Amino acid sequence: MTMMTACLSNARRASERPASHRRWQWCARAVALLGLGMLALGAAQAKVYRLVDPSDSVIGTPFYVKARKAHTLLDVGRHHGIGVDEMQQANPLVDMWLPGEGTAVLVPDRHVLPDAPRTGIVLNLAERRMYHYRSATEIETFSIGIGREGWETPVGSYHIIEKTENPSWTPPASIRAEYAKRGKTLPAVVPPGPENPLGSHRLRLNNPSYLIHGTNKPWGVGMPVSSGCTRMFPEDIGHLFDQVSVGTPVTIVDQPYKVGWLGDQLFLEVSREEGGTPRPIEEVIPPSIAEAEGVLIDWDAVRRIQRENAGFPQLVGSRRGSRSWHHFDMIF
Repeated sequence: MTMMTACLSNARRASERPASHRRWQWCARAVALLGLGMLALGAAQAKVYRLVDPSDSVIGTPFYVKARKAHTLLDVGRHHGIGVDEMQQANPLVDMWLPGEGTAVLVPDRHVLPDAPRTGIVLNLAERRMYHYRSATEIETFSIGIGREGWETPVGSYHIIEKTENPSWTPPASIRAEYAKRGKTLPAVVPPGPENPLGSHRLRLNNPSYLIHGTNKPWGVGMPVSSGCTRMFPEDIGHLFDQVSVGTPVTIVDQPYKVGWLGDQLFLEVSREEGGTPRPIEEVIPPSIAEAEGVLIDWDAVRRIQRENAGFPQLVGSRRGSRSWHHFDMIF
């Protein structure tokens, strides 16, 4: 079967599935299109974001880049550490596969920190993103792939119990049975190498069925496509592996709505599931913030941001006396 035939076959099968499964049609297209663009772009090194004020909870700065003819949104996203869903949410009017020479592409490199302890590793499933706290005010963040429907990554508090380079993979019976239904046979053990879905590094949690690992299919990072484990870009897992130790806490949350302060500016980030029911507007901004003395909320902005579901923080309020209330509204 040629690559083109495989792409058409996958796309045809995906179109017959529910919308939540149609992301699978991207696999063949990603394999066919990612290579050329990534040769030109490469992957950026991990950045450390620093909070000037420990009470702040917004990091990063969004920016635009101009696409080149050979680039897909996946290429641009991986170069800047942004996953598939994040890039598509932030650029709903840009073609995923052929943005076009000179097209302005928004890189949504701004994030509200999850409402979770600022220590170790925090995963937010809703936004497919990991936060690694080098300290309470120094943060690295990485796009991740998570469990698909029926194989969801479990929320909870865990810690790392084992670190392994060049791991072998022993597929559990459930995954071998799933492959068998598709007419494929998995070996009892997959050795290290390019065919190993764990990639080059593995972090095992104290819930031993769930891992944080690399991947031999980087197009799936940023999407809910795994069997429950957390996937990272190969360059990201290699970096993180060297930064963490056995015993590092791992907190997994699912927060589609995040609200945070940056100085006197209040930001809202929304990453709802496609087709999910919007939250009642009065519940989007917690009363502890909305009803606090001196806080001004632009409820029209809150409604718009929830409707857009763009996946990156936008300004919705300020503390009384802030002079830069409309600054980011003018940019976005």
